[in-house]
Amino acid sequence: MPKAPVTIAETTDSEPIISIIDDALRSLYISGSLLLRDSFVMPWSIYLPDSLALAKLLNAGQDKHVVVFHLVEFGQCTIKPKRGRDIHLKAGEMVINFGGAAHQLIQGTPNKVQSIEALLADGPNISGFDGRTGAEGAALLSGVFMLQHTRFNPLYESLPPFMHIRLSQPGELHNLSGVARLMTEQMDEKSIVGSYVVERTIEILCAEAIRAYVESPLQGKAQWLDGICDPVIGRVIAAIHASPSEHWSVQRMANNVAMSPSRLAARFAKSVGDSPMAYLTKWRMNLACRMLVDSNLNIDQIGVNVGYESAAAFSRTFKKYLGMSPVPWRSQRTATSAI
Repeated sequence: MPKAPVTIAETTDSEPIISIIDDALRSLYISGSLLLRDSFVMPWSIYLPDSLALAKLLNAGQDKHVVVFHLVEFGQCTIKPKRGRDIHLKAGEMVINFGGAAHQLIQGTPNKVQSIEALLADGPNISGFDGRTGAEGAALLSGVFMLQHTRFNPLYESLPPFMHIRLSQPGELHNLSGVARLMTEQMDEKSIVGSYVVERTIEILCAEAIRAYVESPLQGKAQWLDGICDPVIGRVIAAIHASPSEHWSVQRMANNVAMSPSRLAARFAKSVGDSPMAYLTKWRMNLACRMLVDSNLNIDQIGVNVGYESAAAFSRTFKKYLGMSPVPWRSQRTATSAI
């Protein structure tokens, strides 16, 4: 019988874990918007392209990763990914497509498949919702989370391609259910500040969904999520996140947790899937990408901030992991955002 995973609530010292999750979550700069809220009479179907095509459709920009979510308010439907198993959704359930795969929403056997491009031809399709679906119809709310700096973000890389969430299950995801309810209530009331509140609740909806997944006792979650629950590895990762510019070595990390370097390296690799120094470098590259996009710091300053003594050493490492040096990488993104 497989060993049950340890959850955050079961760890003796959850403070380092919370700080790690919070740090990785903040770095995603979550924003979002609604695409569609409508009722459908069976049979019906809608096709959504992959995240890259959807990002172009929404003019999301090069540094934003578009993540689609679907919430069934009434009735039921099925999500058919281009690859993988079908996902059946009932009222009060939601799916978040972190993997970005093209997929089809379907109920019954329709003769025609509508494209999301056609439905959004005049902007977000949310004004015609009346809740009437007929005996066998469905009411659907769909939107997107816009995430930034997903590359080398260990939290994002630990999320499943499709996250299936049962909001209405008793005792489960209480906060998430409340956020979803607040969002739909604000849309129904059509208040002066309703659209602003809806946008903020979409951001909270994404964060709460990730939090609920991280805290769940599901089997088969990514190594990193299990690794941060290890009291030793969690403290090492928390120290890396707190002081990325520190002159780290495996010896120095081991000293922090009173363990030999060889034992720490073996335990870290087994728990996280990377060596301690590889994990450190990837996190530094995530931070560097953020600074290149979000600050006016020069390359030397950014290199120092992420732990490199020279711009040359920083540039070599950056090119190794990102495929180009920091200066052209930044210029490319600046030019894209100016379009």
